[in-house]
Amino acid sequence: MKTYQPSRSPCPIGRAARVLGDRWVILIIRELYLGAQRFEDFIEPLGINRAALTSRLKMMQEAGLLTREPPEGKRARYILTDSAKALTPVFQEMAVWGEEHLFAEGEKPTEWPSA
Repeated sequence: MKTYQPSRSPCPIGRAARVLGDRWVILIIRELYLGAQRFEDFIEPLGINRAALTSRLKMMQEAGLLTREPPEGKRARYILTDSAKALTPVFQEMAVWGEEHLFAEGEKPTEWPSA
């Protein structure tokens, strides 16, 4: 199981990469921005297996990116913390950059929610 180990790097980008450098973390945050809340909401859109999702959600809780309500039991909701919500401009800029540089002419990207 993947666990969160805070970085001791003196570089803020290095510390951020420790939390956000995992591909699944970025995509889980994206799904949360798009309205996913429950465990099952992530499986199909991400194509992630249950063990990997469980591991990442737990690690993201430990890193302070999301909360789980209720903390124990079934049918929990996953909610972005203020810390994760502060990433909104980063995600918006990633969407703009991806649209400008990674799509062929005429290819239509999915709509990204504005702030």
